[in-house]
Amino acid sequence: MTSISKSTLEFLTKLKKNNNRDWFNEHKPEFQIEQKRAKDFYNALEEKLKTHDVIDKFKLFRIYRDVRFSKDKTPYKPHFAGSFSRATKRLRGGYYLRIRPGESFLAGGFWEPNKEDLLRIRKEFEMDTSEIREIINDKTFKNYFGKLEGESLKTAPRGFDKEHPDMDLIKMKQFIITRQFTDEEVLKPNFLQEIDNSYKAMRPYFDYMSEILTTDLNGESII
Repeated sequence: MTSISKSTLEFLTKLKKNNNRDWFNEHKPEFQIEQKRAKDFYNALEEKLKTHDVIDKFKLFRIYRDVRFSKDKTPYKPHFAGSFSRATKRLRGGYYLRIRPGESFLAGGFWEPNKEDLLRIRKEFEMDTSEIREIINDKTFKNYFGKLEGESLKTAPRGFDKEHPDMDLIKMKQFIITRQFTDEEVLKPNFLQEIDNSYKAMRPYFDYMSEILTTDLNGESII
């Protein structure tokens, strides 16, 4: 499958309206058909990615929700989602794609960097942000993703000057880039290529962050 089927979006729409076990069990054969179509699409995307990046593994997320600690007790996710991990310690960052009626998007970057990586990124930004700003202000980056996204601290992190001119970047806790898609765009024959083009547009950002996270502040390799 090199395109998303209209029936896939229709099934997910019905699942959102009937998010209960009785309905799902009754329609499980339909779910299995659409899950297979979605997985085939993600597999085709993985093959595209492998032509310009080194992918370690692909994961298609389960449709079942863990409701143990959630106020929302609906048992199913009305979407298909998958992630692609880059291979080797030198290639940092990962790719994500969610197919959900009215709320489809792709993403890449660093959702929850560990404390060591977060400090290293902040130290780099404290020293020099010219390169990262050049990347995120580039016309191609802006056309595909708009801006660098993610949660931020309300104040300067401990140990950093609150008057630093680049505090907007230093106080970030996540470093994510996303692109939204309408249902019409999802169903177009060129959707697979559009996703792949978007992932290619992430590479300057990934290459920069990978360089930071595999070197010390003097640029010496730490792996």
